[in-house]
Amino acid sequence: MTAAPLTRDQVESVVSSAVRAQPVVDMHTHLYAPVFGSPVPTSAGKADRGGFLLWGLDELLTYHYLVAEVYRVVPATVLPYERFWKMTKAEQADHIWKHLFVERSPISEACRGVLTALRKLGLDVSDRSLAPARKWFAQQDPSRYVDRVMELANVESITMTNPVFDDAERERWLKGVKPDPRFEAVLRIDPLLRDWPAAAKKMHAWGYAVGTEVDDATVEEARRFLRDWIDRQKAIYLALSLPPDWRYPADADTSSGGTGGGGISAGGPADLLARAGQSILERVVLPVCAERGLPFAMMIGSRLRVNPDLRDAGDMVGKADVASVTSLARAFPQNKFFVTMLSRENQHELAVAARKFGNLMVFGCWWFVNNPSLIDEITRMRVELLGTSFIPQHSDARVLDQLVYKWDHSRGLIASVLADKYRDAVDAGWPLTTADVERDVRLYLKDNFRDFLKR
Repeated sequence: MTAAPLTRDQVESVVSSAVRAQPVVDMHTHLYAPVFGSPVPTSAGKADRGGFLLWGLDELLTYHYLVAEVYRVVPATVLPYERFWKMTKAEQADHIWKHLFVERSPISEACRGVLTALRKLGLDVSDRSLAPARKWFAQQDPSRYVDRVMELANVESITMTNPVFDDAERERWLKGVKPDPRFEAVLRIDPLLRDWPAAAKKMHAWGYAVGTEVDDATVEEARRFLRDWIDRQKAIYLALSLPPDWRYPADADTSSGGTGGGGISAGGPADLLARAGQSILERVVLPVCAERGLPFAMMIGSRLRVNPDLRDAGDMVGKADVASVTSLARAFPQNKFFVTMLSRENQHELAVAARKFGNLMVFGCWWFVNNPSLIDEITRMRVELLGTSFIPQHSDARVLDQLVYKWDHSRGLIASVLADKYRDAVDAGWPLTTADVERDVRLYLKDNFRDFLKR
């Protein structure tokens, strides 16, 4: 028996319920399985800094978004950067809490996120004291806490980011990492394309016969390196971040691009670096990805450390070149590409590009466009251009607890957009059912990602 079509008035409730109920596969985070170690919060706000999985109140409050924000109101002339970085994690958190939550209303998205996470975890900060919350976090076991957060966020799988050229993380893998079914690995390879001489030096020290000149012998050894690490991590795709002035091909016109953060200057050292990176991309990375059936993810548009004193909080956004993405997708039809861009100005052109290339999967609202007004705008535009064939969101979470607020806020925005679009379809005479909505929502939040991996 065919289900009765939804009336226009029923759409919003059905969509909201479907979006809230659908478990998410979070395709890009900076979180780690507990086996990598975790700083365990204490009621005094101190922690063992030896671990990779960040969680708890003080990590939430010292997230780099909030570090940058607090320096808007307490400038470096009052609190020098070097003094801030010498403070304990708890002291930094207290400083941010005082100036962004107590002495001002916490209405930025980063501040709101902290409040949402604490509220959904059952914590009350209405008295504006952090002591009870710190005590509660100190009582949590990291592994069981991962389960609690995933349940609250309705996330069924977390995709890590695993930079193979990070010495500390590499050592963990070499010692043996016990698989955790809640987490999947991504092989992060930025230096291969962005700083080949430095990458080659490290690989040579690790026993791979590579040189700075990208000849046939180096290509074969670099491929062996990637295969070894794909197998060790059981990576489900490869990824890197690129500056806004990245171009493919490397000698493409860059007259409209900016400078800095890995840019290209014709004939100079940066040009040679870009050409080496292009050669490694074409002869090593993409062939291995195609051989293993793995997508290659590019996150494009970050200018690193425009204010180096802010450390991770000092990065910036820049407009990138979508034509370089289409050139790559056209030149390598056997490869699959995940792409997200950091600048709002790139979003429309990127969505149009995805209409032309089935091997290009647009995903998420990354970093500086992960704000409600922009998520709403970008998601609406993508639905209008791509229908159900994109991945609307990923959390990009660096602190475990952020899963709670990032998915809570994003689900509400995605549901609002979809309700409007489904009502448009109903108004046009389409017999929409609850099963239709649930199928589409599953595509957006889980199956588009999984299906692209298997394609």
